[in-house]
Amino acid sequence: MTATDRFDRPARLLHWTMAALILAMLLIGVAMVTSLADYGALVALHRPLGILILVLAGLRLAYRWRHAPPPLPADLPVWQRRAAHGVHILLYGLMLAMPLIGWAMLSAARYPVILAGSVVLPPILPQDPMLYAALRRLHTVLAYGLFALILAHLAAALLHALIRRDGVFASMAPWRSTPAKTTEPPKRPSRSLESLIRSP
Repeated sequence: MTATDRFDRPARLLHWTMAALILAMLLIGVAMVTSLADYGALVALHRPLGILILVLAGLRLAYRWRHAPPPLPADLPVWQRRAAHGVHILLYGLMLAMPLIGWAMLSAARYPVILAGSVVLPPILPQDPMLYAALRRLHTVLAYGLFALILAHLAAALLHALIRRDGVFASMAPWRSTPAKTTEPPKRPSRSLESLIRSP
């Protein structure tokens, strides 16, 4: 695989960093619902991670705008090509929308968005309990949608890696794939050698 067939190092670093952060956020979100004893600590971790994802999503979108991704395989069916583009658009949209909605939700409830220590983000919406309830429901629905998209994205990655083996997964893999070694057939001996073998 050549360098032009792979995402460059900054793109891969942003991808896998955000993948780890989003997975952590989803797990924290589940724990927030199921573990009331640790709710305060989980919320304190959930808020700054959400803002970090928002910043990284903006950086990643700007970087992708200036650095075109490797082309998809020419033999990829049209519907799979369109599905891939659609899923990526939705993923970028949710990576930007969910932290903003969470920030707006907390602003409507007048909950502080503490990043670290005394660093607190300003509210972006006026206090409104009804708006807070609506945004909370929307945030939950979008979290389920994000989880479904991640499963679809993972299924597509496994399809390319294990079945099609067309280099799409390798283009974003954190490791550098090496081409499979080919065994060359033994060379036929030259005429002079054959004559020596056949000679009495």
